[in-house]
Amino acid sequence: MRAFLLIAVTFCVLDISGTGFAIADERAALKGTLAPDVVTTVPTPDRKGEDWPCFLGPLGTGECAEANWLKTWPEDGPEVTWQKRIGTGYSAPSVMGNRLVVHHRPRDEDIVDCLRADNGEPLWRFTYPTDYQDRYGYNNGPRCTPLLTKNRVFTLNPAGKLFCLDLISGKQVWARDCAKDFRIPEDENFFGVGCTPILEGKMLIVFVGGQPNSGVVAFNSENGDIVWQSVGKATWDGVEMGDSGKAKYRWSGKESIYSYSTPLAATIHGRRHILCFLRHGLVSLDPKDGAVNFKYWFRPRVRESVNAARPVVIDDKIFLSAAYELGSVLLQVQPSGKEIKVVWKDSENMLTHWSTPIHVDGYLYGFSGRHEYEGELRCLDFKTGDVRWKTPDFEKNSAKIIRSPITGEIKDADGMSIFGRGSKIQLGDRFLVLGEWGTLALVKVRPDKFEELGRRSVPGVKYPAWAAPVLSRGRVYLRSETHLVCLDLAEKSEGK
Repeated sequence: MRAFLLIAVTFCVLDISGTGFAIADERAALKGTLAPDVVTTVPTPDRKGEDWPCFLGPLGTGECAEANWLKTWPEDGPEVTWQKRIGTGYSAPSVMGNRLVVHHRPRDEDIVDCLRADNGEPLWRFTYPTDYQDRYGYNNGPRCTPLLTKNRVFTLNPAGKLFCLDLISGKQVWARDCAKDFRIPEDENFFGVGCTPILEGKMLIVFVGGQPNSGVVAFNSENGDIVWQSVGKATWDGVEMGDSGKAKYRWSGKESIYSYSTPLAATIHGRRHILCFLRHGLVSLDPKDGAVNFKYWFRPRVRESVNAARPVVIDDKIFLSAAYELGSVLLQVQPSGKEIKVVWKDSENMLTHWSTPIHVDGYLYGFSGRHEYEGELRCLDFKTGDVRWKTPDFEKNSAKIIRSPITGEIKDADGMSIFGRGSKIQLGDRFLVLGEWGTLALVKVRPDKFEELGRRSVPGVKYPAWAAPVLSRGRVYLRSETHLVCLDLAEKSEGK
């Protein structure tokens, strides 16, 4: 490899395995600022439990293995132990040991804050300027959840600025300005970059969205160098567009390639797959070199649309769902790992906007609906796709809606919560559900009917509460556009 320093740009010629082409790795200069008041030592966690270091937790599915949590709630719900006012954003916090990292934007700079997870005290702050503006009027803050390891923090902002920081000190390790390092069209960049990176071994997998074939890029997590890049024109040009009468897609070079769904690494039939639910559909990549194993067109016909929920893997089957009148599909990966077949497909049973469904004992539980007024929590039979039950939606029950003038909590006249397009995590035989208007509920996991066990409104958590709850060591962390709130969900008999 030959490297040349060109003023503010590092240029390397790399032989990327699996592509057969030499790829120029141009790196624009990008540097942030670490605030001077840094605390590098923190007490060890005061409770047993597990870390929540990445999007949807340690398994990437929203499932939590902790057992020390309140099975029933007091009348006022779990106690708020600390809260912190923060800037805008839709990303959840992440927890590693007694360190919590949250990415937010107060004004014209992005802030990565590291706090003590137990009490919210600041440890370090890293900042960098940003001028990103959402073209549809949503907030301009981060959409991607920080990814943590024992000694690293990876963050990605809506403008494609990718940072690797030291978890202990907050110092910058490396950075990539993806919007400058790759050719990313603006035409279909509807809500900025919103897909959280993942780690596969020492590779950081990122939906970059570069033309013509850099939709997915694997970076060396230690230095930010490109390992491989894949997906784009070579993947989708000339592909039949689902049920559109055998019409074939014609690549324009102006389209977006990435999506708002986070990639998922899974082992199926003994083969490792990086499952990428991108703008045009699902692509399985070989993590070694980015080669395509299989692909499946799954895209709404509405141009201004996104795929945002993560794929759900159950044995050799993959469940996909999207809003914008698309619905859901269940795919089965064949033993070769190179082919798939459709088990069932339904345009109405589950239309997930961004909240990833959770599979439990043969049933899928997820939120369906593009807009808040049509959002419903639904239970599907995994084998057939049939809807077993669904909660009330705002639109069909508007005459019975009761909204608290104090908390903003919404429920119908029968007392059942109306969540809108909520999110949830699984705690054993319970779901912890956060509605987008700020209602936090404890729900029984059962396929025969919806059963709510407890509910509360949380100060500071208002519409739009779109980030999924985070649970680590009996503490629940909720993020809104204005606040980060910690509630104590641990059973009191266990102490601290």
